[in-house]
Amino acid sequence: MTTKTKDRSLVRFSVAIVLGLWEELRALRQDAPPGEPDRRWREALLQAHLFAGFPRVVEASEVLAQVGGLGEPEADEVRPAGDRFAEGRALFDRIYAESANEVMASLESYHPVLARWIEGHAYGRVLARGGLAPKTREILAVACLAAQGQERQLASHMRGALRLGATEEEIRDAFASVADLLDADKLQRAERVVDKFTRGV
Repeated sequence: MTTKTKDRSLVRFSVAIVLGLWEELRALRQDAPPGEPDRRWREALLQAHLFAGFPRVVEASEVLAQVGGLGEPEADEVRPAGDRFAEGRALFDRIYAESANEVMASLESYHPVLARWIEGHAYGRVLARGGLAPKTREILAVACLAAQGQERQLASHMRGALRLGATEEEIRDAFASVADLLDADKLQRAERVVDKFTRGV
């Protein structure tokens, strides 16, 4: 089954933020169908800081505010989360499976605080939030990493997306939905990563 139209729009939205494509972002907001933007859009915006950094997400928020914003957050969207290490580690383990301990040990060897931030913030506060299915969050992550040419992390998150229920077809469809936004070289390299890690899946 291919990625739903709503998910394709979220993929384009996320990649537009990561790449700073403000005219594309405006167009997506202005062309939003009835009932959107909704919480899914707001969650994709919040998640984008993991790949684009806060300055770019703040800029994206300003651009979106100029064309109507993303709607008012609901009460459960703004409740303080704190660092959610248990939730973060549980999701991290699902994504990395048998490699989870090894990946965490590598992160700790780079800097113990980095490992804690990734576990408690990136996975606990952000990727384990409600409002978007974990599979959808991983598909957005894969598209953002492909757009940046981050092949090692793309491979990890692509395998994570598959573990969370995404199909090879959905991942390829996500790439196809942003093919016109990506450098041809980055797109080809991303497709090779999919080829390598979906053989026999």
